[in-house]
Amino acid sequence: MDSRTEIRDFLTTRRAKITPERAGLPDYGGHRRVSGLRREEVAMLAGVSVDYYTRLERGNLSGVSDSVLEALARALQLDEAERVHLFDLARAANTSAAASRGRRRPGALLRPGVQVLLDAMTMAPAYVRNGRLDVLGANQLGRAVFAPLFATAAPVPNLARFIFLDPAAQTFYVGWEQLAADTVALLRAEAGRDPYDRGLTDLIGELSTRSEVFRTWWAAHNVRLHRSGVKYMHHPEVGPLTLAYESLDLTTDPGLRLNAYTAEPGSRSREALDLLASWTAVPTEVRNP
Repeated sequence: MDSRTEIRDFLTTRRAKITPERAGLPDYGGHRRVSGLRREEVAMLAGVSVDYYTRLERGNLSGVSDSVLEALARALQLDEAERVHLFDLARAANTSAAASRGRRRPGALLRPGVQVLLDAMTMAPAYVRNGRLDVLGANQLGRAVFAPLFATAAPVPNLARFIFLDPAAQTFYVGWEQLAADTVALLRAEAGRDPYDRGLTDLIGELSTRSEVFRTWWAAHNVRLHRSGVKYMHHPEVGPLTLAYESLDLTTDPGLRLNAYTAEPGSRSREALDLLASWTAVPTEVRNP
């Protein structure tokens, strides 16, 4: 991915979202040739010259200070995820392609200790993924809850491929559109952190080619953080599930995150999880004689 294009498109789309009224600027009426703020308005709000801001929006963040980035984030009213993305883009712009390609990335296999931890979480479905949304490992209950994902032929399941390319995803995930949009935003944020990841570039190219929905949402340059929330699913065996999740960094394995899910005690979802947990403890031939 070309960093200058990424920077240009991100800043342009963020500028287009801010109206003069929202920015606290007077609107004298009349026809505005651009949606959102003009470049000179952003420059004024950020306290930089129009020429300097124009340089930034053309994709040149080389040598830009943190203070200027902070001013730009305030002028464009970036949320936390967008601000982090802006700094990631600047970091990538100031890192050579060779240095970035040489960085250590997570392997395809989990450390044995991480898998042991997953296996010890017998009452909470959990899995570990990387920034490309490859699921590198899971516990038994995680495999049972996300059975449609693990039913794919791929040796390493990928959440984005499942969501956009497997028809089963739209049945499994309740509120598929919001989840799919969030998935695009997660990949866009990862692309800002690591634009020279060949696997990520290949994945985005594949999804853009095979999914018009992905291609359209990718162009919006939305980003988000993935820390906690609630997922709604319709499991093929136990029906509706409402699960809260926490997404935690594995500090020893940069780039990997552990996602763990829980259900409210006494809820139908908790009963469904308990049922799935009991099934995972029984050999398949006993459960299905």
